[in-house]
Amino acid sequence: MSEAANTQHERRPDRLAAVIPCYRVSKQIAGVLRVIGPEVWRIYCVDDGCPEQSRSVVEKLATEDPRIRSLVHERNQGVGAAVVTGFRQALDDGAEMIVKLDGDGQMDPARIPELIAPLCAGEADYVKGNRFYHLESLRAMPVARLIGNAGLSFLSKLSTGYWNLFDPTNGYTAIHAAVARRLPLGKLQRRYFFESDILFRLNTLRAVVSEVPMEARYGDEASSLSLMKAFVQFPIYHARNYLKRIFYNYFLRGFSAASINLVIGFALLVFGVIFGAVEWIVGAERNVPASAGTVMLAALPIIIGSQLLLNFLSFDMANVPREPIHHKIRLHERRS
Repeated sequence: MSEAANTQHERRPDRLAAVIPCYRVSKQIAGVLRVIGPEVWRIYCVDDGCPEQSRSVVEKLATEDPRIRSLVHERNQGVGAAVVTGFRQALDDGAEMIVKLDGDGQMDPARIPELIAPLCAGEADYVKGNRFYHLESLRAMPVARLIGNAGLSFLSKLSTGYWNLFDPTNGYTAIHAAVARRLPLGKLQRRYFFESDILFRLNTLRAVVSEVPMEARYGDEASSLSLMKAFVQFPIYHARNYLKRIFYNYFLRGFSAASINLVIGFALLVFGVIFGAVEWIVGAERNVPASAGTVMLAALPIIIGSQLLLNFLSFDMANVPREPIHHKIRLHERRS
């Protein structure tokens, strides 16, 4: 069997790393670490300037479990920065795959084998948990969190291009090390927008992302995310990433009929709206109703422009990456 064929059926990794950002989880982190199974080769706990000194709990447990490594940020930098620190150390140590889970106990470590299964099968480059698959999980999720996640999930689909994902903001993830090395880790958002930002970066690599059904567990842990800040900042971040993605995928790296639909559709829509608004204002000031021709001259560009933009959106939704890239990356690395 050829080397290319062998890569399609990967075995379980010998060096599976787990990265756990730790901030205000001193009460929960011990319970999480104790149930991480033997399939995990090394565990990186990143104390992100935790005021509860989570590192002291981790360092004590490290004397019982040699897999545990304690990494420390002297000041709080954000969950994204903590994950990046863990990724970098895991890659430096030779990890083959990396799982990221939180230290607050909401993510069940027993599901790690299930989470990495698509990576091991060569079907995906990055895998996320999906809390919305089972109705029972939806009933257990707080209403405010459910509504917020639904809104942010739609914005994430739009900005990242992964329309196939139902829970893009889920932080229970696994990534192939070959793909993680291609990510611009230093450019990733350092705080709570990290999960959506990494998806945006993965799309620019054309990496395949899949989901595995997961149940989220909610206890008495407190979230450090400011909802007001998220509702103000996240739409801005999503809009920025959306514009970048469209430029990269449809103009810089390729030009297609979808690109033409976008340009012409946007131009016609803007022209129709502006022309119609100006004519309406002028007519109102002069108390003269617009003629049928004027109305059509405003309405027709809006109708055609909207249709072209919908065509572009339909193309974008169908343009989700389908072919995993880690096979090609590994073959290229072996040959070079």
